Amino acid sequence: MLLTANDLGFMVEGVFSFQLGGHTLWITTSHICLLIVILTLIIFSFFARGAMKKAKEVPTGFQNIVEMIVELLDGMIKSTMGKNAKGFLNYIGTIFIFILFSNLSGLLGLRPPTADYGVTFPLGVLTFTLITVNKFRYQKVSGVIKGLCEPWPFWLPINLIGDFAVPISLSLRLFANVLSGTVMMALVYGLLKVIAYAWPAVLHVYFDMFSGAIQTYVFCMLTMTYISDAIGDGAKE
Repeated sequence: MLLTANDLGFMVEGVFSFQLGGHTLWITTSHICLLIVILTLIIFSFFARGAMKKAKEVPTGFQNIVEMIVELLDGMIKSTMGKNAKGFLNYIGTIFIFILFSNLSGLLGLRPPTADYGVTFPLGVLTFTLITVNKFRYQKVSGVIKGLCEPWPFWLPINLIGDFAVPISLSLRLFANVLSGTVMMALVYGLLKVIAYAWPAVLHVYFDMFSGAIQTYVFCMLTMTYISDAIGDGAKE
């Protein structure tokens, strides 16, 4: 008998349901995997906070790991956003760690939360909100209207479509790349399960680690670029 999509394990499945306001709501595999990722990051943050409270002048052990992560993120954000980096270190750092750990969660046997469009789309909307707020904050209404009418006024509808396409393109790029890796690994385990021992680890290195890290970097890099473009030369030193 042919295997179905659900047998291969790459579909979002309902775990249990409950009634609320006359409607049936489902808790899915995505919700559970997302909760595991969030709880893991919260626990990590508590340990990191404790380590930094007892920080030594010469870092060792866990303190060294925390400082290395912070320095890498600070360097990446400052090198991309320059003088605009200070106000966005927390946001970019947070989404970078969240997306990266979500992508890597496949190594732990979880279905990556970022393989669900219901997770990546809100991330795109958050970025789009930051872009829009900063665009109006630094360019003012007149500058925004002027930008939408460039190079000619009749390009206004096209420029509007381009702006509103930002959250969709950001979220779809991340979702599609992570989902494709999830589907490929599910096919390997589902169709070749008799001989799928040890060697799929090589595929995990690519789909979960390499591709996951690349997609995290791309999402954050595009976020920083869009926000910097929205701010323009309006930010003060």
